[in-house]
Amino acid sequence: MHVLHDAPLAPLTTFRLGGPAARLITATSDAEVIAAVREADDSGTPLLIIGGGSNLVIGDKGFDGTALRIATTGFVLDGTELELAAGEVWTEAVARTVEAGLAGIECLAGIPGSAGATPIQNVGAYGQEVSSTITEVIAYDRKAGETVTIPNTECDFSYRHSRFKADPERFVVLRVRFRLEDAGGMSAPIAYPETARTLGVEAGERVPAAAARETVLKLRAGKGMVLDPEDHDSWSAGSFFTNPILTAEEFTAFHARVAERLGPDAAPPAFPAGDGRVKTSAAWLIDKAGFTKGYGQGPARISSKHTLALTNRGGATTEDLLALAREVVAGVREAFGVTLVNEPVTVGVSL
Repeated sequence: MHVLHDAPLAPLTTFRLGGPAARLITATSDAEVIAAVREADDSGTPLLIIGGGSNLVIGDKGFDGTALRIATTGFVLDGTELELAAGEVWTEAVARTVEAGLAGIECLAGIPGSAGATPIQNVGAYGQEVSSTITEVIAYDRKAGETVTIPNTECDFSYRHSRFKADPERFVVLRVRFRLEDAGGMSAPIAYPETARTLGVEAGERVPAAAARETVLKLRAGKGMVLDPEDHDSWSAGSFFTNPILTAEEFTAFHARVAERLGPDAAPPAFPAGDGRVKTSAAWLIDKAGFTKGYGQGPARISSKHTLALTNRGGATTEDLLALAREVVAGVREAFGVTLVNEPVTVGVSL
């Protein structure tokens, strides 16, 4: 266990933003993680959990408490059963499963962050979500003061959401278990239209898992969503806003606003989201509201490659970023009557 005081947090985030923590603990084992959490809880000290830092927006004043960086390691593969320590680098773990000839998470390649964060957000992209392959989550239950094993059916997974996100002060993820598919080196059926088009196949077909992974990496890189220290478009949290899910009534009102603003033939993206609800595209909303790629004048701007990413062009502050985010939210609401919701976790600040 390594302890620092008045420790910079910006270098631990993909935004490279935020002030220092009063204390920063780096834990390299589950026992160290639990000990640090218990110490903070017993003393009433505010606690901030940091994994890969890819989903954090930390205020410029920093964090007046203990920041716990989970740097545990562990990749255990037994047939199709995979167990990852929370601190494992997610994109590296995906690569290793593809090398082993297994399918199920190959289209989640290139997503920055740690394995422990994946069940919290129910990480998903290009037609896959971790909830489809997670069997169990091993976590420290701060309320009960013990380590618990939570099966998939009790994780309450939904779009970019879970039991862990709903109650962020209760559980600290220690390990995540997955069940993958041995498809002879082939991918899971390709579900995302863009991926299928790029691969030259129909949706539902399988391709070599390595090809699916490489294709997703290229698609993500083209949108600035693969970490690259030289590319300021990747100084972001990836998608800053979730795709709105609207009731049938809300979607009807939204469609009317679209027709009024863009003309009667305009067709906003619409995907069934269950229970009569409809999911639409946050990126489409942002673009059509006038916030195009590269929008902004200061050091915080919309990515030059993708409208859904807000970026630090170098020298930005968290307040610069939030000012841009608030402008986008207000503009989309005024144009279409839809309120965007931020995907990254905010610390000491809010939209």
